[in-house]
Amino acid sequence: MSSPQSPSAHDHSAATEIQALREENRQLRENQATATQHQAHHDRYEQSQARFRTVFENSPLGQKIITPDLTIRQVNPAVVAMLGFTDPQELIGRKIMEFSHPQYSADWQHLQEKLWKHKTPHFTLETCMIRADGSSFWCQVTSVLFPDEGGELGYTILEDVSERKGLEASLKRVYDAQETILQLATHDIKNPIAQIELLADLLQRELISRNGEAPPPPEMVHYLDLIQKACTHASTLLQDILYVGDLDEHGLQKNPTDLNAYLAQQLTVHRLAAQEKGVALALALPDQPRYASIHPGKFGRVLDNLLSNAIKFTPAGGKITIGLLEEGGKSRISIQDTGIGIPGKLHANLFDKFNPTRRAGLQGETTTGLGLFIARQIVELHGGHIWLQSREQEGSTFFIELP
Repeated sequence: MSSPQSPSAHDHSAATEIQALREENRQLRENQATATQHQAHHDRYEQSQARFRTVFENSPLGQKIITPDLTIRQVNPAVVAMLGFTDPQELIGRKIMEFSHPQYSADWQHLQEKLWKHKTPHFTLETCMIRADGSSFWCQVTSVLFPDEGGELGYTILEDVSERKGLEASLKRVYDAQETILQLATHDIKNPIAQIELLADLLQRELISRNGEAPPPPEMVHYLDLIQKACTHASTLLQDILYVGDLDEHGLQKNPTDLNAYLAQQLTVHRLAAQEKGVALALALPDQPRYASIHPGKFGRVLDNLLSNAIKFTPAGGKITIGLLEEGGKSRISIQDTGIGIPGKLHANLFDKFNPTRRAGLQGETTTGLGLFIARQIVELHGGHIWLQSREQEGSTFFIELP
């Protein structure tokens, strides 16, 4: 017959059992919390998937998911309709290259290389695709790389841009036709204007060369002078129009150029015109040579236009300064004058073609309205930027920044 446990042994056994129960309850609570957390995570995932499917399926834009070998894994109804099919299963598992126009298959290879080889996060292109009935259409493709099941897939959006491409082609045909007509008309008009100018010059010389006869009527001399000035203005306008056409058509061959020497040379050309109007010309150049890649001939037209304008609008006793400095690793040229300035309301349209707000010079000098437009075109073709700072009666400063 065993002896009964002592009170202390009994209490210890009961305490151990209670502790075990508590530990079991704690573990149950933790498991329940974990299960609840997993369920909440699962619910959020399902909700996210539901939202994605809703957006994916109902988007008016074509949306599809492609694998690294450009196999279609998932498509929405918009893609199915865009490619001329009726059932998504007709597309799933096929390569997108099957629907590419033969002349543009390289576009998809380029997209594949950008996304999966170079790991570009997203890529956009415009390409031509073929529908089920053999017809073609233009499509803008935007593909985004995203991780999935240990790999990477391409979420791709397709937008039919055939209408826009058609309008672009139509507008280009109209533009090309207008440019051709303008170029032909400009060339054809140059000759008769030159003949009128020559005849007016001959008449004026004939009048001056008469000896022993009564002097010609003043109005006749005046009218001949007006004819010559009108012809000169028309010739300048035609030259500017042809120059703009040439800029649109041809690129620039740029060479590294010492801007210090170049600006000094360009200023020399305008010294005589400035002296005749009593305007001083000055240079503010750095001590060390500063180089930039420019087309010397074309860029010279920029400086000619800006300096000619400065001379036109600077009264006698004024000063024009060409400056050069380095700003943020770029060359910055400035043409500063002490002229009459430009009203603020004219600044916004100053570089527009045939600027309607153009003004005559202080001595009535005319302008074609293309000078500053041409200057901006040339500067931008050099990868640069042109702008101005000006206030009435305080002068103007034009800035040119070159890479």
